[in-house]
Amino acid sequence: MRLNVLGSLLPLSLILIGMPASAHHSFDAEYDAGKTATFTGVVTQVEWQNPHAFIFMNCKDENGVVKSLRFELGPPYALVRGGWKKDTVKIGDTVTVEGGALGKDPKLNWVGAVPSTQLVLASGEKLTMR
Repeated sequence: MRLNVLGSLLPLSLILIGMPASAHHSFDAEYDAGKTATFTGVVTQVEWQNPHAFIFMNCKDENGVVKSLRFELGPPYALVRGGWKKDTVKIGDTVTVEGGALGKDPKLNWVGAVPSTQLVLASGEKLTMR
């Protein structure tokens, strides 16, 4: 009996070992919650996926140079609870992100959402991004 159980577990463990690990990252490793900013730009891409949704936007910096930024939102289930729908933000929309946490590596152009970060739609509606 004991050999049957072990024999059954061996193939399962081999399958699990071969699967890629999908690790969740530390917010503090990538973003500085103490440094936030507001960004306005045009949406170029939306990724509605787990464990986080993403919005990509083209935003002008203080010198008028257009930068592509990646905004990391909370998970889709939390966004839906906050009033989002999968098509709330569409490519070509002009939106504002208020209070986005700046990325620690400025070369990556990443911005993270803290609990107070809000997305402002063209209509003026505000939605939390976490």
